[in-house]
Amino acid sequence: MFKKKKKIRQKQLELDIQRPKEKDRNYHKGGRSFYFFDFDDNIAVLGTPTFLFHKTSGEELIISSGEFAEHHSEIGKNGRFKDYKVNLNDDSGTFRNFRDRDMNAIEKLLGKKQFFVEDLIHALGCPDQKWKGPSWECFYHAIYNGRPLSLITARGHHPRTIRHGIKQFVAEGFLPRTPNYLSIYPVSHPPTRKALGFNESASVAELKKAAIRKSVEKAFKKYGLNPHHRFGMSDDDPKNVKLILEEMTQLKLEYPKNSFFVIETRNGGFVKTEVFVDHIETKENIDADQLDLL
Repeated sequence: MFKKKKKIRQKQLELDIQRPKEKDRNYHKGGRSFYFFDFDDNIAVLGTPTFLFHKTSGEELIISSGEFAEHHSEIGKNGRFKDYKVNLNDDSGTFRNFRDRDMNAIEKLLGKKQFFVEDLIHALGCPDQKWKGPSWECFYHAIYNGRPLSLITARGHHPRTIRHGIKQFVAEGFLPRTPNYLSIYPVSHPPTRKALGFNESASVAELKKAAIRKSVEKAFKKYGLNPHHRFGMSDDDPKNVKLILEEMTQLKLEYPKNSFFVIETRNGGFVKTEVFVDHIETKENIDADQLDLL
């Protein structure tokens, strides 16, 4: 049996050879720059389907995760999806493909994969512009330079599945190395949700708030309680961004010497908000290079 050779992306390889490694913004003071990312429609755009159910007939309607993020507040109320509803059953409901499926030993031996890994492999076979999300370059920068990184996603897979998916980026030559993981929080994963101290009724935004706090606490525990650490969270969902900003504001009050940022990916651009003790400062229409300055 021959071992499959790792694909080399020549263009990316040439860029990496020319690209110097950059130290953390406050490296000279012992500070680290911590990058927290939402995954879907932010780092990458996958074809994972979301299912809505007709209120009367029960007929399924498939929409994208981006469509769901944009219209979720209207579902069942008004607009295009007023006659549909969300079903939260993990096995047969709206987000069933955002959860792990049970697979027996034979299926695994035959190469069957979890939905996340399967969808990611499929996406990587498409042109880059089809699957690279608005925060991809920032994600790449963080990994290339070894920044401590957290993935905080609404998905409900086991954290191990998320790791396996990210490995595909490395195997296909899109990333130079495995991320320097600080934490992985798929907040709809039942054991993860429980570890965050919530039950099934908690919203994704509430769970992401808790995951951010846990990640910051873990950063201080692992890298020391240094006032020069910097933290930034990137997300594309306005509802999540609102509660993320609330949590970052509370963290700033508790750790006033540290820097906290919230980056909203909106309409192909970025809105970067820095949190201060008594106010916030927002910059709109910035480019990815400015996000690298965390």
